[in-house]
Amino acid sequence: MPSITLKTTLSDADADAAHCFVPYPTSTTPVAGAVSSSPLAGLRFAVKDIFDVAGYPTGCGNPHMLALSGIKPVSALAVQALAQAGATFVGKTITDELAFSMNGKNAHFGTPRNGAAHERITGGSSSGSASVVSNGLADIALGTDTGGSVRAPASHCGLIGLRPTHARIDLKGTMDLSPGFDTCGWFARDIDTFALAGGVLLGADTGTLPASPEIIVPTDLLALLNPRVQSVFAQTLQQLSSKLGEAKPVNVAAPSFDAMYWAFRHIQGYQAWQSHGETITRYGLQLGPGVKDRFAWSSQITETQLAEHSAIRANFCAHFTSLLAGGKLMVLPTMPDVAPLLSDTEDMLEDYRNQAIRMLCLSGLSGFPQISLPLMHIDGAPLGFSLIGPPGSDLALIRFARTLLA
Repeated sequence: MPSITLKTTLSDADADAAHCFVPYPTSTTPVAGAVSSSPLAGLRFAVKDIFDVAGYPTGCGNPHMLALSGIKPVSALAVQALAQAGATFVGKTITDELAFSMNGKNAHFGTPRNGAAHERITGGSSSGSASVVSNGLADIALGTDTGGSVRAPASHCGLIGLRPTHARIDLKGTMDLSPGFDTCGWFARDIDTFALAGGVLLGADTGTLPASPEIIVPTDLLALLNPRVQSVFAQTLQQLSSKLGEAKPVNVAAPSFDAMYWAFRHIQGYQAWQSHGETITRYGLQLGPGVKDRFAWSSQITETQLAEHSAIRANFCAHFTSLLAGGKLMVLPTMPDVAPLLSDTEDMLEDYRNQAIRMLCLSGLSGFPQISLPLMHIDGAPLGFSLIGPPGSDLALIRFARTLLA
């Protein structure tokens, strides 16, 4: 592709203000061959800057990583799939540093703008990808979700976003953070576009979902949330009752939310240090607030702790599998609240992140697919409504999501 032209309804000033693309020089290397009659012809896609794109470096949200990258000769498999299906590549997007954050602020490259709520964070780490779609600069954007990095920005920016079944989409050519949790997800503003991308990326379902699945609600998790979030979620359930039917209450914690939280944190942290610890130490990577602290904490996790928390994960997975047996669907708010304000302190953002992990770890620990839909609002800001389905039921989950958005 000799040049990149952003065709958007935003003015140039607004496009600059969105601050979501990494300002790499234009590549002269085509991402992949596209056919005009292909399923994604006429759609634009952007790529989180931890996916390799032929002709570009992969910066991973850190200037040292950018300097070490070199120009990539081959695109990641997910990038190739979208381009070969006819979508036009429009640029690489800012990511939270090494994908190890959830607030969307990058100390080195800046903060992308939330197109749905300008005064609030996008969420991360797929911050730029959510920003380009919410600001109308792309129709589809690739992100990754390890601990919530697609689901959180989707909720905050009023988008559809999926964390697929773990290992459903090949991550070859993508930076590892925690391979036991890493997944490739994507964003779109409308379900038709979202489903088209899913048809290209996912392949055939390996799990089943009934046409009218039984709906379950994790009431113990809801009890952790702000009363206003509980109220809006209850209202939404009522509004969707003709499509969802009666929701059955269940308790999801096993053995407790604190145990699940720490299991996720320890396993993720151990793997993150295995992925990046040598590079951080060898090159003295300068890491921004929060990210630096998380890697420092991760460096101290022992194999004994990993084994202990892996056992807790296995116990939860057995419980969660039993809850969704028979093709049940779980519904819940995607995040504990609407996006925090850009003006909130780092301590406030970290507290919010820790609340969010207690919700997001259900899909993360289990590996089950979770889709976030823009069905709720509080004070004019979006809040995602999530569906979690059985493993391998991703396409069926998207089809069911369509009925709720109709």
